[in-house]
Amino acid sequence: MSTTSMIERMWPSPEIVEDLSELRKNAPLTHVITNIVVTNWTANVLLAIGASPAMVIAEEEVADFAAIASGVLINVGTVTAIDANSMKIAAKAANKAGTPWVLDPVAAGVLRFRTELSKELLDQKPTVIRGNASEILALVGTAGRGKGVDSTVRSFEALPFAKELSEKTGAIVAVSGEVDYVTNGNDTIAVPGGHTLMTKVTGVGCSLGALIASFLGVQKDPLRATVSASAVFAIAGSRAAQKSKGTGSFAVAFLDELSNLSIGS
Repeated sequence: MSTTSMIERMWPSPEIVEDLSELRKNAPLTHVITNIVVTNWTANVLLAIGASPAMVIAEEEVADFAAIASGVLINVGTVTAIDANSMKIAAKAANKAGTPWVLDPVAAGVLRFRTELSKELLDQKPTVIRGNASEILALVGTAGRGKGVDSTVRSFEALPFAKELSEKTGAIVAVSGEVDYVTNGNDTIAVPGGHTLMTKVTGVGCSLGALIASFLGVQKDPLRATVSASAVFAIAGSRAAQKSKGTGSFAVAFLDELSNLSIGS
């Protein structure tokens, strides 16, 4: 069975449909601290699905905003020392306020500064950790064999380490790859990936973390929220790829598919 037909079978499951319906009804305020390469794209992804994005980064504001947001994303992709301080403040404020938050440790294991920052942020109890296989391995202290922001390890190879990380941190761990795996350390759910074109457009992977943060704002079970976000993401990517002629048209089609995704089909 092809990946496309596998993900089509997951949609529309009653749980995913219910979560998407709640998201569109409530337009959760999603606080996004992400890298400069993907800020505009990520905001458009959240708007397309029906969430309300806010890209607040100033250290004077992040604590207040993290406390009132429905969900927070912290993505370390193009982190600077100033950004790192804002991330620490936001994570601490989210943890204190009970705001669910997502850590995306982009390229952890490749460069020391971001790796140490990502590990430090774990102390603030992220609700979800989302990364590729190499990044997940790096967070548990195993050489991740990352190539820049890309993984050289397949997602299923990282699954034992994802379970270990979940048990250590209490977070849901989502490993991205040809098949995404979402685990709480005991239960693991596989979500077939959307399409290889999703790896050819800047910011697509990073925006999944923001989408998860939005779903966390309406679904209190973090395992279910992460699976719902991942499935919605994959079905939109799969359908967009069928209609596109290349990476440019795919990017537009992907946003269209997110915004047009019907509750019933």
